[in-house]
This record gives sequence, structure tokens and C-alpha cells, in this order.
Amino acid sequence: MTAPAPFDFQPNRSAATSLAHQLCDNIRAAIAEDRLEVGARLPSVRDLATQLGVARGTVQAAYDALVSELLLGTAGSAGTRVIAKPPRQAPAPEAPIARPLATMLRGFSLTALPFQTGVPAQDAFPTKMWTSLLGRAVRNDAMTPTTYPDPRGHPDLRTQIAAYLAVARGIRCVPDQVVITACYRAGLALTLQVVGAAGQRAWMEEPGYPITRMGLEMARVAPVAVPVDSEGIDVAAGMALAPDARIAIVTPGQHSPLGATMSHARRQTLLDWAATTGGWIVEDDYLGELQLGARAAPALASADAVGRVIHVGSFSKTLKPGIGIGFVVAPMALAARFGHAAATLGPSFFAPTQLALARMLAEGHYLRHLRNMKRLYAERLAALHRALAADYRLETVAGPIALLRLPPHADDVALARRAPELGIAPSPLSTWFQDAAHAVPGLLLSATNLRPSRVDEALAALRRLLTG
Repeated sequence: MTAPAPFDFQPNRSAATSLAHQLCDNIRAAIAEDRLEVGARLPSVRDLATQLGVARGTVQAAYDALVSELLLGTAGSAGTRVIAKPPRQAPAPEAPIARPLATMLRGFSLTALPFQTGVPAQDAFPTKMWTSLLGRAVRNDAMTPTTYPDPRGHPDLRTQIAAYLAVARGIRCVPDQVVITACYRAGLALTLQVVGAAGQRAWMEEPGYPITRMGLEMARVAPVAVPVDSEGIDVAAGMALAPDARIAIVTPGQHSPLGATMSHARRQTLLDWAATTGGWIVEDDYLGELQLGARAAPALASADAVGRVIHVGSFSKTLKPGIGIGFVVAPMALAARFGHAAATLGPSFFAPTQLALARMLAEGHYLRHLRNMKRLYAERLAALHRALAADYRLETVAGPIALLRLPPHADDVALARRAPELGIAPSPLSTWFQDAAHAVPGLLLSATNLRPSRVDEALAALRRLLTG
């Protein structure tokens, strides 16, 4: 018996792919191009192998692969037949797929540049200590049972975070209230799921973190821009703008990005609003531990007597984003629901990293690291102010960040987009405003990666950016 016309197959024994793979591709193409129609019977393995001059095992492997793809079917004496056509392939994209947040971030996994916000000092990460802790954690984790870990996070880390928050942020909680996440944004996403935020309106500080605003919109939550003054978010304005809102997202420790610490009176007003309306307050602990001029203000959750504050934090800005660890402290009434959400929606979990961070907290390394960072950032921020004092007036806003205000009609977005070409990466202030009509232009300058050896070069680049 000779092979039918559809098998125009020339074995290439020097190709990188096997003969079975070549034959499989050939038959699949014949089916797709209707040279082999649905219902057509294929030659027996022996006959096709003889015709093509290949081993029977080669033909059998090709047939088996196409059977597993549900293109061929075998029915005993009825032989092997075509039972379906391969699915149509999606056309290749005509243009490159845009990377996430392309209009806001210059990229991912890149070396931090001078003035870049949101990243800690590259040269001050405790590499040696972290490597030792992580290596020990990997060895210990290899000996753990091969069962599913606690989806809320490793118990040791949750215990250490609860202890740390009691000392550093004044929050009284138990480990079962702590849920480990990958970062602040993951904590926010989990929170919005737990409180059933979809379809609701949420107060958000104006100006406020643009990625939070984008996250709310993607979660079908309508952000309502509530103005911020020297005492923090204006609760009275929020009640006037959106009296039906049931969520308020705030940065009370240091307002993001302008740095105001929420006053005691404003905190109490916000807590009273939540208690009266049944609302939820999401506390983004933005740079809460990195107040350089004084002791960090207590977390808002520390004064929450009725359990309406959901505290969200991370180690991205004190260690580095690549650590991939954040956390949520749930009010007692929501703790079980957060646990169920973690178990079903599966936050990121890598046990060795969590074990290493638990040891870092338990052995006091983290608090020492924070003290070193605050000293280093204070020195670098002071150097930035001194270097620009003759030409520009800077305002220290939050932690190690200074604000350089620009003339009313300046295009801070265009400046920030051009800055990486000069080796610097300031952030535009105007993008933090939801209401473009009230946006104020300016450049946010972080001193974290303003190393002494690069200060002159970075400042010269900034001057070229502003004058060019």
C-alpha cells in the first residue's frame, strides 16, 4: 500500500527536531489545509513507515502525539482516522504588547537612578546578612513537610510582624490577624475583595498614589478625590463629596506624596466616620517608618477601638521591592474572612524568603537596618538641599523625598519622560492628581540613591533637564 498524496514528507535526519516531530507537524499541516479531511483514514503504522523509510516507532510516536491533541482517533480494526481539525492559531500581534504601567514607570528590573522614588538605597542593602539568612532559610525549608503551607503566610513571620508592629507602629494585634502578601498593591487587591468593594465609591486623597487609583478603577470601585491639607485628608469634604462612600484609603503617617502627618483631631474624625457609617479605612503605611526628622507617628490602626482600620504595609521601601513581601493587618472581625480569601485567591508565598525575614526581625537586624537607613537618607537629603539651595527652593515632603515645584504651565510629565536619557529619574507631581484641573506641576526627587560619588553628575543632569 502506498502513502496517499497528503503525505509529502521528506525526512530530514540532520534537523534539530526528531523525525517523529517532523512527521507530526506534516500530518497536522495536512489536516489544517484540508489535504486530509475529517473522517479520512490514515495508513497503518507499518505501511506508512515502509513508504517513508522510517522506523515504525517514529510513525507510532507521531500518531500518538496527534491522538493526544484530539486530532486523530483510533478504533481497532477501523484504523486511525482524522477526527478534528487543529484550532486556528491566533494571529501574531501587529505591534508589541505594551508593558504594564508604561506611562508611569521607566521599566522593571532596572538599576535605580538618582532621584528615582519608591526604591531604597541600592548600595545600602544588607547583602551579606541577607544572603546568610536566606541560605539558612532555604536549608531549613527543605526539611519541612511536603504539605500545603499556611496561605496566610509563614507563622514565624506573622508572629514577628505582629511583635514588630506593636513596638514600632503601636498596633496591638495577634499573628492570626496578619496575612502575608507580595506587596502593598497585593494587599490592597485582597482587601478590596474581602470588603466587597466592587460597585462602591471610595475616598482617595487628592493628590494620591496613581497606582492605587488605577487599581480601584480596575476593581470597579469609583475613586472620589478628597482634598488633603496640612492635617491630612479633609473628612468633612469627603462626606460632602461622597456621603455614600464606604471606603477611605489614606496615608496618615506621611501623606503620599506631600508628606503631611494626619493630625490627632483629623484621625479621630475619620475613625468616627467609619464607626458611624460602617465604613472601612484602608491605611497605606507609606513611609511610616522613614520619618527622618522625628519619631514615626503611630499608625492609625493603633487608635482604632472599633475595628474599622485595615492596615496595609510592605518591606519594599525599607529593604527592596524584589523581596516580594507585604502584609495586611485585618481587624478582628475580618481576620477569618481574610484567611479564607488568602486560601482561595492564593497570595504569593515563598517560604525561604519569609523565614529569612522572620529571623531578620527576631534578631534585631531589621530595626538596626532602619536606623542606618534613616541616618543615611537624612545625610543624602541634606546634601541635596545644600547643592541646590543657590538655584532652586526644595521642600522636604515625605521621608527622603524633596519636591521641586515648577512654573504653573511647565510640563513635568515630559521632563520626567526625558530625564532617564540624562541618567536621572525624578517623578512628575501632576500625575498624582485625579482632577487634572487642579494638578500642580513639580518634580519629586528621592535622595535614596544619591550616592556621594554621583551627586555632582546627578545634579548637573538635573540642571540640564530644567534649563534645556
